[in-house]
Amino acid sequence: MTGAIHIEGARTHNLKNVRVEIPRAALSVVTGVSGSGKSSLAFDTLYAEGQRRYVESMSTYARQFLERMVRPDVDSVTGVPPSIAIEQRNGVRNARSTVGTVTEISDYLRLFFARVGEMHCPKCDALVVRDTASMAADRTIAAVGAAAGAALGAEAGGARVHVAARSKLHVEELVRAGYQRLHAVGDEIGVLVDRVVDPSSDRGRLVEAFATAFALGDGRAEAWIGERQLRFDEGLACSHCGTTLRAPEPALFSYNSPLGACDTCQGFGRVIGIDLEKVVPDARKTLREGAIALFQTKSNRECQDDLEKLAQKRKGAHKVRLDVPWAELHERERRWVLDGDPGYKAGGWRRGQWYGVRGLWRYLESKKYKMHVRVLLARYRGYDECPECRGTRLRKEALAVRVGGKTIAELEAMPVGELPAFLAGLSLGKQARATAEPILHELGSRLHYLDEVGLGYLSLIRQARTLSGGEAQRIALASALGANLTGTLYVLDEPSVGLHPRDTHRLIRVLKQLVARGNTVVVVEHDADIMREADAVIDLGPGAGARGGEIVFAGSYEALVRDRDSVTAQFLRSRERSAPSVTPREVLREAPPSWLTIRGARAHNLRGIDVALPVGRFSCLTGVSGSGKSSLLVDVLHGNALRLRGQPVDSVGACDALEGLDAFADVVLVDQAPLGRSSRSNPATYLKAMDELRARFAKTSDAERLGLGAGAFSFNVSADKGGGRCEVCGGHGTQTLEMHFLADVTVVCDGCDGRRFNGKTLGVKWHGLSILDCLELTVDEALATFAQLEDGKKLVARLQPFADVGLGYLELGQATATLSGGESQRIKLAAHLSPGAGPTLFLLDEPTTGLHGRDVEVLLAALARLLEAGHTVVAIEHNLDFIRRADWLVDLGPEGGVGGGALVCAGSVDEVAACRASHTGRALAALMQRERRRG
Repeated sequence: MTGAIHIEGARTHNLKNVRVEIPRAALSVVTGVSGSGKSSLAFDTLYAEGQRRYVESMSTYARQFLERMVRPDVDSVTGVPPSIAIEQRNGVRNARSTVGTVTEISDYLRLFFARVGEMHCPKCDALVVRDTASMAADRTIAAVGAAAGAALGAEAGGARVHVAARSKLHVEELVRAGYQRLHAVGDEIGVLVDRVVDPSSDRGRLVEAFATAFALGDGRAEAWIGERQLRFDEGLACSHCGTTLRAPEPALFSYNSPLGACDTCQGFGRVIGIDLEKVVPDARKTLREGAIALFQTKSNRECQDDLEKLAQKRKGAHKVRLDVPWAELHERERRWVLDGDPGYKAGGWRRGQWYGVRGLWRYLESKKYKMHVRVLLARYRGYDECPECRGTRLRKEALAVRVGGKTIAELEAMPVGELPAFLAGLSLGKQARATAEPILHELGSRLHYLDEVGLGYLSLIRQARTLSGGEAQRIALASALGANLTGTLYVLDEPSVGLHPRDTHRLIRVLKQLVARGNTVVVVEHDADIMREADAVIDLGPGAGARGGEIVFAGSYEALVRDRDSVTAQFLRSRERSAPSVTPREVLREAPPSWLTIRGARAHNLRGIDVALPVGRFSCLTGVSGSGKSSLLVDVLHGNALRLRGQPVDSVGACDALEGLDAFADVVLVDQAPLGRSSRSNPATYLKAMDELRARFAKTSDAERLGLGAGAFSFNVSADKGGGRCEVCGGHGTQTLEMHFLADVTVVCDGCDGRRFNGKTLGVKWHGLSILDCLELTVDEALATFAQLEDGKKLVARLQPFADVGLGYLELGQATATLSGGESQRIKLAAHLSPGAGPTLFLLDEPTTGLHGRDVEVLLAALARLLEAGHTVVAIEHNLDFIRRADWLVDLGPEGGVGGGALVCAGSVDEVAACRASHTGRALAALMQRERRRG
């Protein structure tokens, strides 16, 4: 494929009539400061037009079932192939969706097990095979040989073998068929087919006898050597216990199919039970102090009395101590509190027996028709591993099939990086190898691509909804490689997010493999290594929002670095020459006042590690993907902090203790989850600036004259409730017209001409501005405008945090649903930049996502303000320019998945850079060395 994609007159969002050429069958990087128009060009123009044309090329019947794409605001786009967008967002919410299912690897594994798996009896674990007359003869001869010289030979009258069958025919029918004898041993009675005196020398007769027996016995036959019985079955039945099995098929190995799903848990791997972490939220309390939270409710207070009374009666080896912290009680004592007296049955409490926490739970379950009981159960309900399938999600018949001694559940639980070696080392027969060869080829290819994009630490059973946005994007990238498409346009949104610098070269190799197949790859990216390897770099800017939307540079990386106008080029040159410009805070050179300590963290792959974080300082958690950073920060630290503070939390990562939490008035997790899905939600509403703006308008003389309150200036309030929104479009500004066999058409609302408010509301002016004029201002424009107004000071205070985190380019009325994960995260951070009630612990999950190098410095300055105000910041990060500015680093690993979860090192940046065992340390050392050479 040759030529280029030509874009003429692109005006989507802030793009200013952009004209650009993008080479086909090449890797191109679109870069620029945040808000410069990168996504508008790559996704909203290029991808949208490619996808729209592909859909429009289909029949009208097919188009009604496909996604409808509105034509982007562009004069022309030529040379664009069919498009695939791979974004950072993880939209999976289904608990049944796993890494294996979304990559289709599980489909191939199921087919593999159905074709070459060895079946074992789920009752006695004996190998189950389909018998033939020839196989039955050989096994019988082998059994006779094994018995030679034993007492069996004398008792059986030599090596004579009786071949028998159990027929459903009547005796008269058997006699007419020529059978004259029955064969009986104990309670076993069958039709005697033949007696073979010397089976080893008369194998042909033995084979013929078994063939006849199979025909007579509906596929089953027996051989008797004396009183020893051998069973054979042309179907699938256990030769030891006679259990009949069904032939394996792919659906048998799927927990999403009724054929394969465990009956107890319905294929979820867990069942509803009681969450002991919620029942005993604070293991430092004693039983007398109320360690069992379930017993402290008003309706269950008598259970606390029963516990104390009955515990005091237990003496000697059965003693239960009431004044020892729960964490220090013996397992025997805790088991008694939870499970009650051994053999307890309903009503035993009347006889002075202890029912235990679980006994009370069972009683409450029987009363859940009462509303207050259902509320109580919901508060303490959790999920336990399914006792039937042990979390494998499959029925026992599926788990009885093995390949290389392992079940499909065991293979799906292995790290992806280890699976290829296991599959390559399998010893298969000639026929099985021929059957499995194409399946193994597909499996090997898809597993290889997953490992190549840095996800070798994941297991196939990992739920897709638990993946980060970066992980979900790289899985989609690996799936695209496995599909072997050619002549396609791939548009990717920062695929390096969540990837350690060590693994960037592997991602580059994957992108180039896509290009080598004739595909066009366009990547929105800030990573210098990826830009260096690209065939073309397109830099947008020069600023953000209204100051952006122009092509500043388009060409090779080498030419970009020499460009004098590009902000990206300026940053790259400064990074190559010296350290970032922001200087360390002098106050933080002193020793921290105290430490926040996590002891025995063991959630997911964490290996019971102890981690100390300085209070009032800026700490970074580093390590390769899958090393345990999110498990430590989100599950352990944030989860336990919420639980200890009595706040609701879905799941809590296991640890022994969390010490030093008393130093904080609040704990805030700032992640990349969307702010909202509503088109009415915007940045102004999130920071309460909209409330202040509506109050300003409601106090104007025009509003008072017309009788308009603050609700009239909201497009969320209908007219019958005093609102001023346009009732034709409901405040959306647009209407969607259903075209039935044609694509739906979104048009500007006829009632308000897209202005979202009614004419009466828009007629009210505040300092010459309507409410719509205010919402169309960017944050920077609003700050400049409102700062000049005497009654605009509160609005400036509300909006200033946006500018402090580098979001001055956003319009006040822009829908939050259109924001990226990084922008959503910075808006959440902005909401906490105003003075708070006390010292706060801020937990950030990769805050540099979507940030240009210059924007990272703006973010660091905002974090410095938090630290100077007495707050504490802990962030997960891979960006070296960000990491090296931290006061304290905690490096986890050394690898991902089962190879991670250990504390590699902790200390200052210089101390970690000196640790050769740390991947992060080596990357920091290399960066510092380059700076010393060029400085």
